Amino acid sequence: MGVVRKWVFPIIRLVVVVAIAAALCKLAFFPDTKAEADAAVPTGQLTEPQATVATGTISNDVTLKATVTADPASPIRATASGVVDEVQVKVGATVASGDTVFDVKVETARDPVETVAPDGSTVSTERKPLITYVEVTAPIAGIVSALPVLPEQTVAVGDVAGQIAPPTFSVTGSLNAADQYRLVSQPTEAQVAITGGPAPFTCTGLTIVTPLAGSDGSGSGSGGSGGDPSAGGGSAGGSSGSGNTLRCSVPADVRVFAGLAADVTIAAGKAENVLVIPTTAVEGTALNGNVWFVLPDGTTEQRPVILGLTDGSLVQVVSGLAAGDAVLQFVPGAAAPPAGGGCEGVPNCFVGGVAVGG
Repeated sequence: MGVVRKWVFPIIRLVVVVAIAAALCKLAFFPDTKAEADAAVPTGQLTEPQATVATGTISNDVTLKATVTADPASPIRATASGVVDEVQVKVGATVASGDTVFDVKVETARDPVETVAPDGSTVSTERKPLITYVEVTAPIAGIVSALPVLPEQTVAVGDVAGQIAPPTFSVTGSLNAADQYRLVSQPTEAQVAITGGPAPFTCTGLTIVTPLAGSDGSGSGSGGSGGDPSAGGGSAGGSSGSGNTLRCSVPADVRVFAGLAADVTIAAGKAENVLVIPTTAVEGTALNGNVWFVLPDGTTEQRPVILGLTDGSLVQVVSGLAAGDAVLQFVPGAAAPPAGGGCEGVPNCFVGGVAVGG
């Protein structure tokens, strides 16, 4: 027993101490894993988003919000100077174009008659004035909405003697300059969908009116609205006199009411199997523009391009690029892009080095 206490236990303690020392030395100087990288050291790399010129189809449909408005009333103007003789209709009456509204009694002075008296002198005899009646007719078909003239009232040529409201309606809306650029040709009709109304229908006689400087905003060229050119010249559904106003006629067999909201779609062309890039990649979106072409060494150079149709997200490249060319997805220094980065519907489109295009 004395031998165990004298030799065995001390040896065991020594072995344990050596093992612990070796383990501590191993942990201190020979770790099993490499030291983790410092999280504060940047490891990412900034890259310019790129878009690849692809082949696609562009449907250039311009859409805008509009309102159904009653076509403006047409004035009844006196066509002769004289006295109102008889009013033929009343307010609220339905008239056809050319119907007599009232007539004007016109008195025309006549030269005196000169005769020779028995004594040889000349005698001048005054004659009664010549009386004629001139009919003032309705300029358009519709309902007499105002007729303030009274019998025996004196009128002059051009005086507004009443108003006739046509039974027709138009769809009017504001068209901004950017959308007007997309209309490569003057459209003549549009598809209209009435909110909570009948099925979509074709609205004809489409016109785009731009008020001239100094005008009252009513513009000109709106004679195609309301189905009757003589009804033109009125303000287009409450337009403020600034900007472009689109106006087209509602067919007579479509029942609508003034004030209804509508969505207007103008088909302004379609291009199939053409070169397309995101609009965010082009400086300018109509007629011509500039892109930043990516060279093989990764640098970029500005290149002019000729542009065609656009749907607001994609734009057609008529010349200046070839399929497969890479350009910067965003114009340098341009404003922040919308959600999606302008890659909607664009194959091989990269944002931050990640393909996101469809």
